[in-house]
Amino acid sequence: MKKSAIIGLITIAICVGFLVSLNADTNTYANFTEAASSDREEHVMGYWEKSKGTQYDPHVDANSFGFYMKDQTGKVNKVIYNGTKPQDFEKSEKLVLIGKMENNVFYASKILMKCPSKYNNELVEINQDGTVKS
Repeated sequence: MKKSAIIGLITIAICVGFLVSLNADTNTYANFTEAASSDREEHVMGYWEKSKGTQYDPHVDANSFGFYMKDQTGKVNKVIYNGTKPQDFEKSEKLVLIGKMENNVFYASKILMKCPSKYNNELVEINQDGTVKS
């Protein structure tokens, strides 16, 4: 076999291995039950449980925002976000939380909100200070 053919096969094998490794860590949406049994951060999709309100007092702690969310299976769980309350949180249609479940509380590191818009129907990512990432 020629050297160029061997080098070509090795290059193809490395590329295939790289592509498989990229695809292996893709996240799918979990629910609160699955997040409780996982050791890593999970993406949980759901809806804000408006009847339970929110817990946010910027005078006491501006970096602690709490609320209740109903996941896709209907389970309602307490969520604590270590950051300011996202702008237009009350207007969001759907939420995607990224975080971990500890002691029956979901600690979100990021909140993605789907807000109703005439022109934009996508999830937006919120910075720690409550502003929308550009």
